Amino acid sequence: MKHSVPAQTENDLIDFYRNAIRTRSYSNQEGDIAVLILKEMEKLGYDECYIDRVGNVVGRVGSGKKIIHFDSHMDTVNAGDPALWDHPPFSADYADEYIYGRGSVDMKGGLSASVYAAAEAKKQGLLDGKTVYVTTTVCEEDCDGVNLINFYKDSGIKPNFVFICEPSYNVITLGHNGKMQVRIRTQGISAHGSAPEKGVNAVYEMAEIITRVDELNKRLQKTEGKGTVVLSKISSVAASLNAVPSECEIYLDRRLRLGETIEDVKKEMDALVEGKPAKWELGVLKETSWKGEELVYLPEHDPWKIAEDAELTKACIRAYEDVFGEKPKKFEFWDFGTNAVVPVSMGIPTIGFGPGEYKLAHMINERCRPEQVKEAANFYLNTIAEL
Repeated sequence: MKHSVPAQTENDLIDFYRNAIRTRSYSNQEGDIAVLILKEMEKLGYDECYIDRVGNVVGRVGSGKKIIHFDSHMDTVNAGDPALWDHPPFSADYADEYIYGRGSVDMKGGLSASVYAAAEAKKQGLLDGKTVYVTTTVCEEDCDGVNLINFYKDSGIKPNFVFICEPSYNVITLGHNGKMQVRIRTQGISAHGSAPEKGVNAVYEMAEIITRVDELNKRLQKTEGKGTVVLSKISSVAASLNAVPSECEIYLDRRLRLGETIEDVKKEMDALVEGKPAKWELGVLKETSWKGEELVYLPEHDPWKIAEDAELTKACIRAYEDVFGEKPKKFEFWDFGTNAVVPVSMGIPTIGFGPGEYKLAHMINERCRPEQVKEAANFYLNTIAEL
């Protein structure tokens, strides 16, 4: 291995990782873990570290012109009923070579590894001409990338390279699917429930659109290179339980594969509402961060993929060889979205790599092998050296 994290530091890394799992950090409730991470950065000797306006933790080592940015999110989805877990979801128990707990995969392993790797790069003198930023960001589960929009705007930095430390089973990940989330509303006419013929039922008007959504998804799934669409929420408005609904709303989650575009999806949405008393709009979401700042999420992102011969990819391949002693046998392509949508939209070369099997994310008995967290830290350390 060209550069490696010392054994005692690896032990400290795993202790920090387990403490991070023990610190519950649901979306918009990340305050406790933010303080934990900030104190760890201070202990590790970061040149600068702070909690920013929206609640992201920001750490910096080095002061060179080349800026390398590692990003992980602090928030997790809800753990659900603890009684369904083999090990309590915030225990970070070690069993059968795994560490269990909510966030063990998504994504406190990559987070912990990046925090330690940057500090180790400073200790080993690998930062000549380089600045490394490590961010641990808020509310990613609901609002991909809004955290980074705020960070880049407030800090004024534009990295040369970005690493997204989401779980990939320590396989270099070249991109991910796109996404567009949409609200469709139908308008009806209210009337008393005893005389429905005097009104127009907005739910009935929506029924045909729902059938069209189902048919669209079936067509997409039968066509190579196409994504998916799912109706994830439905609601209606009526003057009372004895009235004809005057409005109905559905929420759609449309995933895009490479070759599909947002413009393609807009045409699909037009076709869904054609001939009906309905309109569609982007499904904008608003959240409030744990620091009290409003986060506004515009969910429309094209799919992306970095080239295998890009400078960043080649540096990652060399780092992979440094750590694992062989060239990568394959690359990964995520089917979910990440904070990468922001640096990609800015034209910044971006790549993914992180410990843990991402199919275990959000699941009961979420778990990750600690050895993968150590390997990820060594990979990040070597990528800093290679760049």
